[in-house]
Amino acid sequence: MPLRLVFMGTPDFAVPTLAAIVARGHDVTAVYTRAPQPAGRGMELRPSPVEREARRFGIAVLTPKTLRSPEAQDAFRAHAADAAVVVAYGLILPKPILDAPRLGCFNLHASALPRWRGAAPINRAIMAGDTETAVMVMRMAEGLDTGPVAMAARVAIGPDMTAGELHDELARCGADLMVRALDALERGSLQLSPQPEEGVTYAAKIDKSETRIDWTRPWRAVHDHCRGLSPFPGAWFELPNAGASPVRVKVLRTTRGEGTGAPGAVIDDKLTVACGDGAVRILELQRAGRQPMRAEEFLRGTPLAAGARLK
Repeated sequence: MPLRLVFMGTPDFAVPTLAAIVARGHDVTAVYTRAPQPAGRGMELRPSPVEREARRFGIAVLTPKTLRSPEAQDAFRAHAADAAVVVAYGLILPKPILDAPRLGCFNLHASALPRWRGAAPINRAIMAGDTETAVMVMRMAEGLDTGPVAMAARVAIGPDMTAGELHDELARCGADLMVRALDALERGSLQLSPQPEEGVTYAAKIDKSETRIDWTRPWRAVHDHCRGLSPFPGAWFELPNAGASPVRVKVLRTTRGEGTGAPGAVIDDKLTVACGDGAVRILELQRAGRQPMRAEEFLRGTPLAAGARLK
Protein backbone atom coordinates (compact mmCIF):
# COMPACT_ATOMS: atom_id res chain seq x y z
CA MET A 1 0.00 0.00 0.00
CA PRO A 2 1.51 3.38 -0.97
CA LEU A 3 2.76 5.61 1.79
CA ARG A 4 1.17 8.94 2.65
CA LEU A 5 4.08 11.39 2.54
CA VAL A 6 5.01 15.00 3.13
CA PHE A 7 7.91 16.14 0.93
CA MET A 8 10.23 18.92 2.14
CA GLY A 9 12.85 20.35 -0.22
CA THR A 10 13.89 23.45 -2.11
CA PRO A 11 16.69 23.38 -4.75
CA ASP A 12 17.28 21.50 -8.01
CA PHE A 13 18.98 18.70 -6.06
CA ALA A 14 15.63 17.73 -4.51
CA VAL A 15 13.57 17.66 -7.72
CA PRO A 16 14.54 14.16 -8.99
CA THR A 17 13.57 12.64 -5.62
CA LEU A 18 10.16 14.31 -5.62
CA ALA A 19 9.53 13.15 -9.20
CA ALA A 20 10.66 9.59 -8.39
CA ILE A 21 8.45 9.12 -5.35
CA VAL A 22 5.42 10.50 -7.20
CA ALA A 23 6.16 8.15 -10.12
CA ARG A 24 6.38 5.27 -7.64
CA GLY A 25 2.76 5.93 -6.69
CA HIS A 26 3.17 7.28 -3.17
CA ASP A 27 0.60 9.81 -1.98
CA VAL A 28 2.45 13.10 -1.53
CA THR A 29 -0.14 15.05 0.38
CA ALA A 30 1.85 18.30 0.65
CA VAL A 31 5.17 19.83 -0.37
CA TYR A 32 7.02 22.17 1.98
CA THR A 33 9.59 24.47 0.37
CA ARG A 34 11.15 27.89 0.77
CA ALA A 35 9.04 30.90 -0.19
CA PRO A 36 9.62 32.47 -3.64
CA GLN A 37 12.73 34.65 -3.68
CA PRO A 38 13.43 37.83 -5.69
CA ALA A 39 15.74 37.09 -8.60
CA GLY A 40 16.94 38.53 -11.89
CA ARG A 41 17.25 42.13 -12.95
CA GLY A 42 13.61 42.84 -12.22
CA MET A 43 13.87 41.13 -8.81
CA GLU A 44 10.63 39.30 -9.50
CA LEU A 45 9.62 36.62 -7.02
CA ARG A 46 10.75 33.26 -8.35
CA PRO A 47 9.42 29.99 -6.90
CA SER A 48 11.87 27.30 -5.87
CA PRO A 49 12.59 24.41 -8.27
CA VAL A 50 10.70 22.08 -5.93
CA GLU A 51 7.65 24.36 -5.91
CA ARG A 52 7.59 24.39 -9.70
CA GLU A 53 7.78 20.59 -9.80
CA ALA A 54 5.09 20.21 -7.12
CA ARG A 55 2.70 22.46 -9.02
CA ARG A 56 3.33 20.43 -12.18
CA PHE A 57 2.03 17.42 -10.24
CA GLY A 58 -0.85 19.37 -8.71
CA ILE A 59 0.43 18.94 -5.13
CA ALA A 60 -0.39 21.52 -2.46
CA VAL A 61 2.60 23.75 -1.65
CA LEU A 62 3.32 25.33 1.75
CA THR A 63 6.07 27.89 2.41
CA PRO A 64 6.15 28.59 6.18
CA LYS A 65 8.92 30.86 7.45
CA THR A 66 9.35 28.68 10.52
CA LEU A 67 8.26 25.30 11.83
CA ARG A 68 8.70 26.26 15.46
CA SER A 69 5.30 27.84 16.05
CA PRO A 70 2.42 25.76 17.48
CA GLU A 71 0.33 26.72 14.46
CA ALA A 72 2.90 25.39 11.99
CA GLN A 73 3.29 22.18 13.97
CA ASP A 74 -0.47 21.64 14.18
CA ALA A 75 -0.74 22.17 10.41
CA PHE A 76 2.04 19.64 9.82
CA ARG A 77 0.42 17.02 12.06
CA ALA A 78 -2.88 17.53 10.23
CA HIS A 79 -1.38 15.92 7.11
CA ALA A 80 -1.43 12.61 9.01
CA ALA A 81 1.64 11.50 7.09
CA ASP A 82 3.21 8.07 7.40
CA ALA A 83 6.62 9.67 6.80
CA ALA A 84 8.30 12.86 5.66
CA VAL A 85 10.97 12.95 2.96
CA VAL A 86 13.47 15.81 3.41
CA VAL A 87 15.96 16.83 0.71
CA ALA A 88 17.89 20.09 1.12
CA TYR A 89 14.87 21.85 2.60
CA GLY A 90 16.63 24.76 4.29
CA LEU A 91 14.76 24.99 7.60
CA ILE A 92 15.53 23.20 10.86
CA LEU A 93 12.93 20.58 11.81
CA PRO A 94 12.17 20.85 15.55
CA LYS A 95 11.33 17.77 17.60
CA PRO A 96 7.51 18.11 17.31
CA ILE A 97 7.88 17.98 13.52
CA LEU A 98 10.35 15.06 13.62
CA ASP A 99 7.97 13.14 15.87
CA ALA A 100 4.78 13.83 13.90
CA PRO A 101 4.93 11.27 11.04
CA ARG A 102 4.07 7.73 12.14
CA LEU A 103 7.25 6.21 10.67
CA GLY A 104 9.59 9.20 11.00
CA CYS A 105 11.33 11.80 8.83
CA PHE A 106 13.91 10.61 6.29
CA ASN A 107 16.63 12.85 4.90
CA LEU A 108 18.66 12.40 1.71
CA HIS A 109 22.19 13.65 2.43
CA ALA A 110 24.94 14.04 -0.17
CA SER A 111 27.95 12.67 1.69
CA ALA A 112 29.46 9.55 3.23
CA LEU A 113 28.25 10.27 6.75
CA PRO A 114 29.63 11.03 9.28
CA ARG A 115 32.05 12.81 6.91
CA TRP A 116 30.73 16.18 5.75
CA ARG A 117 27.71 16.73 7.92
CA GLY A 118 26.16 20.11 7.24
CA ALA A 119 25.31 22.57 4.49
CA ALA A 120 27.85 22.12 1.67
CA PRO A 121 28.95 18.47 1.52
CA ILE A 122 29.40 18.31 -2.26
CA ASN A 123 31.62 21.39 -2.43
CA ARG A 124 33.65 20.44 0.62
CA ALA A 125 34.32 16.89 -0.55
CA ILE A 126 35.85 18.11 -3.80
CA MET A 127 37.69 21.03 -2.19
CA ALA A 128 39.29 18.56 0.22
CA GLY A 129 40.44 16.34 -2.64
CA ASP A 130 38.21 13.37 -1.71
CA THR A 131 38.16 10.65 -4.37
CA GLU A 132 34.86 9.14 -3.23
CA THR A 133 31.64 10.31 -1.63
CA ALA A 134 28.14 8.93 -1.20
CA VAL A 135 24.48 9.74 -0.96
CA MET A 136 22.65 8.41 2.08
CA VAL A 137 19.11 8.02 3.39
CA MET A 138 19.07 8.80 7.09
CA ARG A 139 16.30 8.81 9.67
CA MET A 140 16.43 12.31 11.09
CA ALA A 141 17.30 13.08 14.70
CA GLU A 142 17.63 16.42 16.48
CA GLY A 143 21.39 16.78 15.89
CA LEU A 144 22.99 18.04 12.66
CA ASP A 145 22.89 15.05 10.28
CA THR A 146 23.41 12.66 13.20
CA GLY A 147 20.58 10.17 12.64
CA PRO A 148 20.97 6.48 11.83
CA VAL A 149 21.60 5.55 8.19
CA ALA A 150 19.17 3.34 6.27
CA MET A 151 20.79 3.07 2.83
CA ALA A 152 23.86 4.40 1.01
CA ALA A 153 25.23 4.56 -2.53
CA ARG A 154 28.93 5.24 -3.09
CA VAL A 155 30.01 7.54 -5.93
CA ALA A 156 33.54 8.06 -7.25
CA ILE A 157 34.80 11.63 -7.66
CA GLY A 158 36.86 11.89 -10.86
CA PRO A 159 40.10 13.88 -10.77
CA ASP A 160 38.63 16.75 -12.83
CA MET A 161 34.97 16.40 -11.77
CA THR A 162 33.24 19.65 -10.79
CA ALA A 163 30.78 20.22 -7.98
CA GLY A 164 28.04 20.72 -10.56
CA GLU A 165 28.73 17.34 -12.16
CA LEU A 166 28.87 15.57 -8.80
CA HIS A 167 25.66 17.35 -7.73
CA ASP A 168 23.80 15.95 -10.75
CA GLU A 169 25.16 12.43 -10.26
CA LEU A 170 24.24 12.37 -6.57
CA ALA A 171 20.78 13.80 -7.28
CA ARG A 172 20.09 10.94 -9.72
CA CYS A 173 21.49 8.27 -7.41
CA GLY A 174 19.71 9.78 -4.42
CA ALA A 175 16.29 9.70 -6.06
CA ASP A 176 16.63 5.97 -6.73
CA LEU A 177 17.99 5.36 -3.23
CA MET A 178 15.10 7.16 -1.55
CA VAL A 179 12.54 5.20 -3.58
CA ARG A 180 14.19 1.93 -2.52
CA ALA A 181 14.29 3.07 1.11
CA LEU A 182 10.59 3.95 1.01
CA ASP A 183 9.80 0.56 -0.53
CA ALA A 184 11.57 -1.11 2.39
CA LEU A 185 9.83 1.20 4.87
CA GLU A 186 6.48 0.29 3.35
CA ARG A 187 7.29 -3.43 3.75
CA GLY A 188 8.49 -2.91 7.31
CA SER A 189 11.98 -4.17 6.41
CA LEU A 190 14.03 -0.95 6.52
CA GLN A 191 17.17 -1.47 8.62
CA LEU A 192 18.85 1.44 10.43
CA SER A 193 22.51 1.58 11.47
CA PRO A 194 23.98 4.23 13.82
CA GLN A 195 26.68 6.42 12.33
CA PRO A 196 30.28 5.74 13.40
CA GLU A 197 31.60 8.02 16.11
CA GLU A 198 34.94 8.32 14.31
CA GLY A 199 35.55 10.41 11.20
CA VAL A 200 33.08 13.23 11.84
CA THR A 201 33.72 16.35 9.74
CA TYR A 202 31.53 19.38 9.04
CA ALA A 203 30.73 20.95 5.68
CA ALA A 204 30.27 24.61 6.53
CA LYS A 205 28.35 26.81 4.12
CA ILE A 206 30.63 28.37 1.51
CA ASP A 207 31.59 31.91 2.50
CA LYS A 208 32.33 34.57 -0.13
CA SER A 209 35.64 35.29 1.59
CA GLU A 210 37.02 31.87 0.62
CA THR A 211 36.16 31.94 -3.09
CA ARG A 212 39.14 33.97 -4.35
CA ILE A 213 41.90 31.82 -5.84
CA ASP A 214 45.19 31.77 -3.93
CA TRP A 215 47.81 31.03 -6.57
CA THR A 216 50.49 30.47 -3.90
CA ARG A 217 48.90 27.14 -2.97
CA PRO A 218 50.03 23.89 -4.69
CA TRP A 219 48.44 23.18 -8.06
CA ARG A 220 46.34 20.32 -6.67
CA ALA A 221 44.80 22.56 -3.99
CA VAL A 222 44.07 25.30 -6.56
CA HIS A 223 42.54 22.75 -8.94
CA ASP A 224 40.34 21.24 -6.19
CA HIS A 225 39.31 24.72 -5.05
CA CYS A 226 38.22 25.74 -8.55
CA ARG A 227 36.29 22.56 -9.38
CA GLY A 228 34.78 22.39 -5.89
CA LEU A 229 33.19 25.82 -6.41
CA SER A 230 32.12 25.29 -10.03
CA PRO A 231 29.71 26.43 -11.30
CA PHE A 232 28.47 28.21 -8.16
CA PRO A 233 29.52 30.34 -6.39
CA GLY A 234 32.69 30.09 -8.52
CA ALA A 235 36.37 30.51 -7.67
CA TRP A 236 37.73 33.72 -9.16
CA PHE A 237 40.70 35.95 -9.92
CA GLU A 238 41.03 39.53 -11.10
CA LEU A 239 42.46 40.96 -14.31
CA PRO A 240 43.93 44.48 -14.54
CA ASN A 241 41.67 46.79 -16.58
CA ALA A 242 43.63 49.80 -17.90
CA GLY A 243 43.01 52.25 -15.07
CA ALA A 244 39.46 51.06 -14.38
CA SER A 245 38.35 48.62 -11.72
CA PRO A 246 39.81 45.13 -12.14
CA VAL A 247 37.65 42.60 -13.98
CA ARG A 248 36.54 39.58 -11.96
CA VAL A 249 36.78 36.25 -13.79
CA LYS A 250 35.34 32.95 -12.52
CA VAL A 251 37.27 29.76 -13.24
CA LEU A 252 34.84 26.95 -14.07
CA ARG A 253 37.09 24.12 -15.22
CA THR A 254 40.80 23.35 -14.81
CA THR A 255 43.23 20.48 -15.17
CA ARG A 256 46.86 19.90 -14.32
CA GLY A 257 49.21 22.15 -16.29
CA GLU A 258 52.83 21.77 -17.31
CA GLY A 259 55.59 24.12 -16.23
CA THR A 260 56.50 26.37 -13.31
CA GLY A 261 56.74 30.06 -12.57
CA ALA A 262 55.86 32.79 -10.10
CA PRO A 263 52.44 32.09 -8.50
CA GLY A 264 49.69 33.66 -10.62
CA ALA A 265 51.87 34.04 -13.71
CA VAL A 266 50.55 32.90 -17.09
CA ILE A 267 53.31 30.62 -18.43
CA ASP A 268 52.14 29.77 -21.98
CA ASP A 269 49.62 30.69 -24.68
CA LYS A 270 47.04 28.14 -23.46
CA LEU A 271 46.17 29.86 -20.17
CA THR A 272 48.36 27.70 -17.94
CA VAL A 273 48.92 29.49 -14.63
CA ALA A 274 51.76 28.83 -12.20
CA CYS A 275 50.92 27.93 -8.62
CA GLY A 276 53.02 27.66 -5.49
CA ASP A 277 53.94 24.17 -6.66
CA GLY A 278 53.26 23.19 -10.29
CA ALA A 279 50.57 24.76 -12.45
CA VAL A 280 46.95 24.51 -13.51
CA ARG A 281 45.59 24.93 -17.00
CA ILE A 282 42.32 26.84 -17.15
CA LEU A 283 39.88 25.20 -19.58
CA GLU A 284 36.67 27.16 -19.02
CA LEU A 285 35.99 30.53 -17.42
CA GLN A 286 33.50 33.38 -17.21
CA ARG A 287 33.97 37.14 -17.11
CA ALA A 288 31.56 39.05 -14.87
CA GLY A 289 28.31 39.64 -16.75
CA ARG A 290 29.23 37.28 -19.61
CA GLN A 291 28.48 33.71 -20.59
CA PRO A 292 30.90 30.87 -19.73
CA MET A 293 33.45 30.22 -22.46
CA ARG A 294 36.31 27.95 -23.34
CA ALA A 295 39.82 29.26 -22.71
CA GLU A 296 40.58 29.58 -26.43
CA GLU A 297 37.54 31.80 -26.97
CA PHE A 298 38.39 33.88 -23.90
CA LEU A 299 41.94 34.44 -25.12
CA ARG A 300 40.72 35.68 -28.51
CA GLY A 301 38.88 38.52 -26.78
CA THR A 302 41.28 39.00 -23.86
CA PRO A 303 44.86 38.21 -24.97
CA LEU A 304 47.04 37.13 -22.04
CA ALA A 305 50.66 36.67 -23.06
CA ALA A 306 53.09 34.55 -21.06
CA GLY A 307 54.24 36.61 -18.09
CA ALA A 308 50.88 38.23 -17.38
CA ARG A 309 49.93 38.02 -13.71
CA LEU A 310 46.55 37.01 -12.38
CA LYS A 311 45.57 38.28 -8.95
